[in-house]
Amino acid sequence: MSKRRRKLDPRLDRKTAGALARLLVFLVVTGTLTAVLAVVIGNATFSETKKYHAIFADVTSLVEGDDVRIAGVRVGNVEHVQVESDSTARVTFAVDSSVTLTQGTLATLRYRNMIGQRYLSLSEDAEGSTLALEPGKTIPMSRTQPALDLTVLFAGFKPLFAAMSPEDTNKLTYELIQVFQGESGTVESLLTHTASLTTTLADRDELIGSVITNLTTVLKSFNDRDTELSSMISTLQQLITGLKDDRGVLTGSLDDIASLTTDTAGLLEDIGPPLTADIAHLRDLTDEIGTKQARRALDKTIKILPIKIDRLGRTGQYGSFFNFYVCDIGVDGKLPSLKNVPGWESPRTFETSTRLRVTGEGAQRCQ
Repeated sequence: MSKRRRKLDPRLDRKTAGALARLLVFLVVTGTLTAVLAVVIGNATFSETKKYHAIFADVTSLVEGDDVRIAGVRVGNVEHVQVESDSTARVTFAVDSSVTLTQGTLATLRYRNMIGQRYLSLSEDAEGSTLALEPGKTIPMSRTQPALDLTVLFAGFKPLFAAMSPEDTNKLTYELIQVFQGESGTVESLLTHTASLTTTLADRDELIGSVITNLTTVLKSFNDRDTELSSMISTLQQLITGLKDDRGVLTGSLDDIASLTTDTAGLLEDIGPPLTADIAHLRDLTDEIGTKQARRALDKTIKILPIKIDRLGRTGQYGSFFNFYVCDIGVDGKLPSLKNVPGWESPRTFETSTRLRVTGEGAQRCQ
């Protein structure tokens, strides 16, 4: 049995080699970019450095990796922050080997931005020693200064900030920090914003004066009516006390009102249909009264009604009874219809043709 040797496809070898080369290029590029990013974020330096120490009373928000600057130029970074036994803070920092510190060097913590990041600023004291400071030596607390206390600063400017817009407040705050940190280049900008604020307040002087005047008038009115106001307060207190004492009665009244409301709702439900029918009939009655004949009859009735009422009143003037005298008697009526009875299919009215008259002693009253 013979063995066959399998040969790889040359095209497959070229594809594999190309993919491997692209992968290696990708790994090299991404690795380089990652390293550069780590160096930038970590403020790492590859040149020779010299380490020093500085004692501070307060290093709030200062962390490892923060910048060390001289005249605003970055020359190193903070490497370590630790607390000493006397409740002070020791800051270890490194600067470029080309930088020379002296025994008169001042170390100050400054604000890097408005979110609270700090940096260590190094400067020379004009009256300090010019002798070189050996690497590893410590700058004493007498030549260090902690960061500005923003809480105390902004508390003093609180009334000013209350009259400003948020954008102007942010600008003025940042400039205040820079000014109090010794960056005098922003004083002009600070004065510009302050002048703008003063101008705005001056433009509103009339409005502010009007508010104060009106407030004075209101307070004067209250003062003039002090007695009435005191009486009103006393009366209101008595009212509230009375309501408190009668809260049981008021609570019971609310229950009764609820029951009355329920009964009234039931009554309205019961009289609803009859009331609707009465309104419809009233419309018909109005139409009937609106005719000329009905108006004449109504006028006649209204005219004779007082006479009838007067006569009717006389019958009861002798006591709690009515006194009548019979003058004549007659019978008038109407017979109903009777079905299936010839001649009585419709109602019939009748009236007596002869009326009986009273005679004798009482007949004179009927004249």
